Amino acid sequence: MKVVLVIIDGLNYTTSCERSGLLGSLVECGSIAKYRVRGELPAVSRPMYETLMTGLPVRIHGIVTNDYVEASRCDNLFSMCRAQGKKTAAAAYKWISELYNGTSVFDLRSHRYQLNNRTGMIDHGIFYFEDCYPDSHLYADADYLFKTFAPDFLLVHPMNADYMGHLHGADSREYQHSVEVSVNSLCQYLPAWLENGYSVVVTADHGMDELGIHFGDTPAQREVPLYILSQQVQPGDYSAQTISQLIVAPLICKLLAIKPANNMIDESVVILKERG
Repeated sequence: MKVVLVIIDGLNYTTSCERSGLLGSLVECGSIAKYRVRGELPAVSRPMYETLMTGLPVRIHGIVTNDYVEASRCDNLFSMCRAQGKKTAAAAYKWISELYNGTSVFDLRSHRYQLNNRTGMIDHGIFYFEDCYPDSHLYADADYLFKTFAPDFLLVHPMNADYMGHLHGADSREYQHSVEVSVNSLCQYLPAWLENGYSVVVTADHGMDELGIHFGDTPAQREVPLYILSQQVQPGDYSAQTISQLIVAPLICKLLAIKPANNMIDESVVILKERG
């Protein structure tokens, strides 16, 4: 059982509904599952990366701000895969390298490509270091890792929606278009990933408001989508109510068939298919 986890940085729930293209169509025709997730606080990137990877709130995992440059100290999806003999890969922003491959502080000359790595938690990584790095390039990086290494768990982390949101605000043409471009780029690779037996989970770390801000407690800043393309998950639109962001990590464990950490919450709010 293999999983691709796509974290579209800064994608708020409302925009995902309006600009999701093929994903929206697949929900509409009953082919995939869609949930609405209420993110943890603070609604900023580095703490939420750790929440998504560990299933823990900030007060427990300890990565409290974007400026807190420390490696993860908790059981996380990468470390649990490594412990259970599964291969991992990531095409992601440099903070993922700092959190999970011990590259504090990221050095663009030596840390951009980390392939066949055994010192950190991620076996194969391609990391970018500028927020404007094109999402189209990032998805291509991820597909290279997929084709070359066939990882059991692949993290894909594009940044352009967050970048454009900060520059122009969530109501701007620039932000809305960046989401469309990112989802369109993702959908170029979905067929191959699915045909090779991967479950694909698409979500975001946090949202974005009309002022180009995300830090506090409003739906625009906290609510994000969760799309699940998997033969293990019952399709349908379950977005009428919000579910906790803490559900993502244990859900990934379930899809990977690995034992979740003891401090993860029960993932059963996501409806799995009954086994025949």
